[in-house]
Amino acid sequence: MAMEKTSRRIVLGMCAAGAMIKGTDLHAADPLDACNVVWDSPSKDQNGSMPVGNGDIGANVWMETNGVLTLLIGKTDAWNANCQLLKIGRLRVTLSPNPFTPGRPFEQTLRLRQGEIGIRCGEGDQAVELRIWVDANRPTIHVEANGQTPFETRVQLDPWRIQRRQLEGRELDSAYGLQGSPRPVYMEPDTVLEGHTNRVVWCHRNEHSIWEDNLRHQGLEGFIEQSRDPLLHRTFGACVEGDGLVGTDAWTLVSARPAQRLAMRVDVLTAQTASVDEWTEALDRLAAESRAVDLDAARAAHRAWWNDFWNRSWIRVTAATGASERAAGDAEAVTRGYTLQRWINACGGRGAFPIKFNGSIFTVAHDVAGKGPDPDYRQWGGPYWWQNTRLAYWPMLAAGDRDLMRPLFRMYLDMLPLAAYRTRTWYGHEGAFLGETVYFWGMYNDNNYGWQREKLPLHMLDNAYIRYEYTASPELLALALDYADYTGDTSFLPEVLLPLADALLPFWDQHYKTNAQGKLVMAPAQALETIRNASNPTPDVAGLQWVLDRLFELPESAAGAKRLAFWKQLRDKIPPIHTKVDEYGRRRVMGHASDVEPARSNVENPELYTVFPFRLYGVGKPDIETGLATFDKRVNKGCNGWFQDDIQAAMLGLTQTAAEFVAKRARAVNPQHRFPAFWGPNFDWVPDQDHGGVLMRAVQAMLLQADHGKIVLFPAWPKDWDVAFKLHAPQQTTVECVYRQGKIESLKIAPPERAKDVIQLEPK
Repeated sequence: MAMEKTSRRIVLGMCAAGAMIKGTDLHAADPLDACNVVWDSPSKDQNGSMPVGNGDIGANVWMETNGVLTLLIGKTDAWNANCQLLKIGRLRVTLSPNPFTPGRPFEQTLRLRQGEIGIRCGEGDQAVELRIWVDANRPTIHVEANGQTPFETRVQLDPWRIQRRQLEGRELDSAYGLQGSPRPVYMEPDTVLEGHTNRVVWCHRNEHSIWEDNLRHQGLEGFIEQSRDPLLHRTFGACVEGDGLVGTDAWTLVSARPAQRLAMRVDVLTAQTASVDEWTEALDRLAAESRAVDLDAARAAHRAWWNDFWNRSWIRVTAATGASERAAGDAEAVTRGYTLQRWINACGGRGAFPIKFNGSIFTVAHDVAGKGPDPDYRQWGGPYWWQNTRLAYWPMLAAGDRDLMRPLFRMYLDMLPLAAYRTRTWYGHEGAFLGETVYFWGMYNDNNYGWQREKLPLHMLDNAYIRYEYTASPELLALALDYADYTGDTSFLPEVLLPLADALLPFWDQHYKTNAQGKLVMAPAQALETIRNASNPTPDVAGLQWVLDRLFELPESAAGAKRLAFWKQLRDKIPPIHTKVDEYGRRRVMGHASDVEPARSNVENPELYTVFPFRLYGVGKPDIETGLATFDKRVNKGCNGWFQDDIQAAMLGLTQTAAEFVAKRARAVNPQHRFPAFWGPNFDWVPDQDHGGVLMRAVQAMLLQADHGKIVLFPAWPKDWDVAFKLHAPQQTTVECVYRQGKIESLKIAPPERAKDVIQLEPK
């Protein structure tokens, strides 16, 4: 079968150490502004919302045609008793006289460089300008308005969790894991707190929790006394106040008198407290601190944070002169999609918990079973799927967004004591494993574990899709190894990487028997969700090979002789990756240790985990032909949602395929949602973080790949796309480049001594 060719001229060390070939900017103005989202009309409803956030707190913001500014507020740790990630609440802001009368000028702009949403509306002395931003340095949302003519303001809390209600039918998807529960599942109401002068204060408090029942149901009741329920008494909510605003009731603030200026604050808090009063006292302190901060100084510091963020890295693609109209449109879509997905990552990626793959903190109201819009609904609910969660995090390495990665490592590190206890209880040996689908404390949800357990042993999940899927363990280690390589963070090795390795690797050593050749026989096992009843599943074999070989590179002074000895004996046990020769005489990787193509229960390609995330085959690596044949013969094909074809094509140097796929992905805008990076739902929910994560990682891999001390430029870049980029590489390296009209106009490598490690391939 015909295959795309990957050979190109190679230039080693293409510039002198530290040399910069001077070039000009791709655009005269700030090129980031080209990705600002600008709307010239208000929106009908929440489906026309823009996201804004500070990494922990976010808001879907939209202006309705009736002139009401609406904020739907989310937070990364707003877990209710069912472990649903809820919204904090909804606020509606109305100005009078209404400057948003139809027919008058209107402009709503997401200003990326400033980290804010700006709205200009009205005309003449009736014009008003609003600014909405979530302080990058504090848990505070600001709404500012300025006009030439005094106006009145009305701010109203608009709750929807107003009474206790039972979740049934499809609504239970939002509480995924509790379907089939022998007990009714309820959504509890919020509480609006009275007695707060000139403030609106509300909260949601968990007076019960599924955590203890979850552990007991899965035979781990002995762990309860060793830990603390992370859901019980968790309380989350906010208070609203502003200069010149007075309360008319517990729900509403209005202007004491008309004014030309509005400065409104929303302070948001999550805490586990003994009582609502204790939580309120903490919120009062937070609000007092917020009140004392000079607004102009806070805004300047906020903008400085975002400016620094955007200066960490960028990718700006334009069409080369003479390129087709289609190529120009593709380049624009890729730039916009990449940039806006990074915006969404930053808005929801610095909180107490990792980014939720199924919507982050920016889901919008959804009408479930005709019961009316529910802003808390998200398909697949609150648990974390590893295969989905990770895809938002792989691009953060090259983007230089290390601060966004820390919540992921922290969550899985916190799971280890429970994971080790579970291994001893279920299997009677040491080590720990990370399940594919887990609550944030590390346990499977009870629906996947199974409610009816009479015929199942303690360790066996009822859900056969994830019953023996343990690939999260080696892939988390692979991501951690890359983090250490990229950042040079000296504390990360002893505090994160080595504790993860010490907990996770002994599981593989003790869980499986060895054959006559001393190799592990990984069975029963499965290759992702796709190949059940697998033996030596390729993702696990490849992952362990990749991780252990890289761990050997750690100096003995850091790892210790005992660890190195254990890693070596475990590496000796890892079986080879199973391959076969196809009908065209090409060797390709199989999904597990069998020459027979198995039945598949999902649409993943386990054999291609040897290309990504475990980079055994790729550009500049031995036996790339095996990787190419494997990709060519893949069973499942796609470039949306969590399909990884885009990334794997780029890793293999398949330029045309990678460019076609990322362009299709970037153009796959959901017409139901006005914001162009509210992808999906695809397999998950809106905005689909897998879709945008794959887009980011694929475009990065088209431009730059780095392994084994080398940096390969343009391994899969089309010649009809000009590009300016700054990306990060291992050894605390940055690569800043402008490529235009078939040649490099500027290239800067920092530190300069890394220039000798650069290998430049020609775009084609």
